[in-house]
Amino acid sequence: MIAVFLEHHEGQLQKGSLGVLSKAATLDEEVAGVVLGPGTKELAAEAGKFGAVKVFVAEAPELDAPLPQPRVDALAHLVGEQDIDAVLFGASVLASDVAAGLAARLDAGLNWDLVDLESKDGSLVAKRPALEDSVYVDVGWTSEPRLALFRPGAFDPAETGGEAEVEELTPGFEEFSTAATMVEQAHEESSGPSIEDADVIVAGGRGLGGPESFSLVEGLAKALGGAVAATRAVVDAGWYPYATQVGQTGKTVAPKLYIACGISGAIQHKVGMQGSGTVVAINKDPNAPIFEFCDLGVIGDLHEIVPKLTELVQQRKAA
Repeated sequence: MIAVFLEHHEGQLQKGSLGVLSKAATLDEEVAGVVLGPGTKELAAEAGKFGAVKVFVAEAPELDAPLPQPRVDALAHLVGEQDIDAVLFGASVLASDVAAGLAARLDAGLNWDLVDLESKDGSLVAKRPALEDSVYVDVGWTSEPRLALFRPGAFDPAETGGEAEVEELTPGFEEFSTAATMVEQAHEESSGPSIEDADVIVAGGRGLGGPESFSLVEGLAKALGGAVAATRAVVDAGWYPYATQVGQTGKTVAPKLYIACGISGAIQHKVGMQGSGTVVAINKDPNAPIFEFCDLGVIGDLHEIVPKLTELVQQRKAA
């Protein structure tokens, strides 16, 4: 049986883990979801819609705070009690910590930064980008349980309309696992969707000329109902927050529409957004690398083009 760690936040299962669950359901008829935390039993039905035939739920108070070690205890208990031969995770800060801790606890193999998974001759084989995402390599496991951590946006959630059987877990917790206490959890103040969940992303690069020009990007993103992203160079310069960084050292996104404003398109940025449905590039440099892989390129001054584009979008919405 394949088990998928289903991360949740503010009463909702996260898109990344639901995407992994949907993918797993295409490979195994018996896929289980795992939801951990007090008051999460009601989320089990939601998991059934995305392919889980069974959902294991643990509502112990030790799982209240989003800390990794109690979750490692719960998953280790599950693997020990059930016929689980693979545990899959959608990458996030918490899930990455849990996956690494579970690998150490079970002395199990963990493959990470994965973008696909398939079954070959009864064995699971995953794909991982290599050489700065210029090639893909097949990776496997030599023992069970097989642990896998997938890039954000690797899979889209797909509803199948199924129902899941709910089974409660009563794991024990190691003393060291409950030694840490979360005293405060800060939430970034933002409006609109996050870049991981947005269907439309408008991203700004050094071609904007300065941090004040990000108002152009923000205006277009607001008009389109999308999110704002930035390149590493912009973040390093202090123009925009790190949480919005897309690229090899930032986040991986896969929106339906990605509009790159003043972005050259270096490989380090490309690897973070190449899964986008449609890529539109606006740049005054006709030799910018981004024009080699974008779907639509506009050569010109973004300071003139972006405001006009925003105005056209607003007019279309008002019509």
